[in-house]
Amino acid sequence: MKASDLFVKCLEAEGVSHIFGIPGEENADVMISLMASPIKFVLCRHEQAAAFMADAYGRLTGKAGVCLGTLGPGATNLVTGVADANMDRAPLVCILGQADTKRLHKESHQNMDSIAMYRPITKWAQTLHHPDNIPEIVRKAFKLAEAEKPGAVVIELPEDLMEHETKAAPIPVHKTRRPGADHKAVTQAVELIAKAKSPLILAGNGAIRKRAATQLHRLARNSGIGVVNTFMGKGAVPRGDPHCLFTVGLQGKDHILVALREADVVISVGYDLVEWSPSFWYKGTPKKIVHIDFWPAEIDDHYLATVDIAGDVADALWQINQQLESRFKNKLPLFDINRRAKLRQTIKNDLEREKDDTAFPMKPQRVLCDVRQVLGPEDILLSDVGAHKMWISRYYQCDTPNTCLISNGFCTMGFAFPGSIGAKLAFPKRQVLSISGDAGFFMNAQDIETAVRLKLNVVAMIWLDGEYGLIKWKQQNSFNGKHSDLAFGNPDIELWAKSYGAWGRTLRKVDELVPTLKEAFKQKGPAVIGVPIDYAENRKLTTRLGEIEFTI
Repeated sequence: MKASDLFVKCLEAEGVSHIFGIPGEENADVMISLMASPIKFVLCRHEQAAAFMADAYGRLTGKAGVCLGTLGPGATNLVTGVADANMDRAPLVCILGQADTKRLHKESHQNMDSIAMYRPITKWAQTLHHPDNIPEIVRKAFKLAEAEKPGAVVIELPEDLMEHETKAAPIPVHKTRRPGADHKAVTQAVELIAKAKSPLILAGNGAIRKRAATQLHRLARNSGIGVVNTFMGKGAVPRGDPHCLFTVGLQGKDHILVALREADVVISVGYDLVEWSPSFWYKGTPKKIVHIDFWPAEIDDHYLATVDIAGDVADALWQINQQLESRFKNKLPLFDINRRAKLRQTIKNDLEREKDDTAFPMKPQRVLCDVRQVLGPEDILLSDVGAHKMWISRYYQCDTPNTCLISNGFCTMGFAFPGSIGAKLAFPKRQVLSISGDAGFFMNAQDIETAVRLKLNVVAMIWLDGEYGLIKWKQQNSFNGKHSDLAFGNPDIELWAKSYGAWGRTLRKVDELVPTLKEAFKQKGPAVIGVPIDYAENRKLTTRLGEIEFTI
């Protein structure tokens, strides 16, 4: 068959349902072959947005999201979204067009070494050199992208090779089992946990993948140890469970960070150092660390694992649970979780103290309490990057894994809204809400047209302050309240949305948020809600919790 037809057949064999992107003449053969395929091509308005859609799709489903672009500027536009997926551990396969092989060796129009550019920000980047290699390259790309830790892979297709004939066939997909945890290391971990005085479990983004959360919850119940999650580990233990001690990540005198520093044993489950440096919590009481992750512990002066368990996280937790249940059959739980009840209640009271606040512009805390009221346990919130991310990370708590997507590895502005399109296509029956600042939203606002065209009811909430709010917050903290010029203007949100054929509202008083949000979710297409926000709360939080440091 024609090489481009074979390429599409290989994608079908991998279970690909959607491809997000912008075609060019260099991948025209693939686009024509896709017309006869059940795979849906989602035509986007910017390549970066296409990569974010694939990023969110991959994080939510565990199957690699796929994005497509052409050579030159198409390839460079995709870079940020691909890098975001790689560092946020989202499985993604990026398909790039490339120039004819007869001119790759010389200076020619739009010809650049895309593979060299992508190699440092992906797990694997490969050019196709012969049509017969298509099945191997596609199978390897998806296998690597989805293997722990998940990430991004690039396949580059020179345009002339797609026209050739080939007798190759797709390679069947067989499940690869992840290696189990070493039994000796598991026994060491159980003994260390049993001897602990004030242990805590730190759940990272690896704790909400591959069914690990189920075994983590079982471990919390068996041990009686409280669980604190990172920004990207939300939902590892349900927010209503007494073992849930909520989210850590703001580096100040936050309640749970103080408790973490006082712990003598920290059981880190799927904790990823790209998300949050251990230097912020490896202080205070001397600590022993039980590291449980798909990879061995990273070498870091502030993260010296006493027990290093590398392997399938769910299996490692299962083995620990089995030992606890057999060795301490009549003594479980090992610890009384009621010891953490006062801490948990203190944090809950703190998170709810502004839930009825009537100030307008609205306080971030009140907005998030209202949002949590409207969204169900399985609904999905995507956070962009900015000051609002810090508020969402601390205040918005979850009932189930993968219901709050935050970019906190690569931390990319512009992620949330296009990501919501990928999320809605992955789970069309769930309510999907993105929250962005007015800076981040308008970095990829053009793809509102994509949502309109697809008739997707994704709701975009924009926090309006007319500034780069997080940069201002950081500068004020570092320079005694001073900050550089960070202000900009915004369009009329309602008129802007209407011009695209979308539904739009800008809030004018505090009690409009809940009914407006409910109305937005009843629309047949996308909805945009502008929320004037009071970011004076940023500095107040800094003062109340003590000195706050954070990464963007």
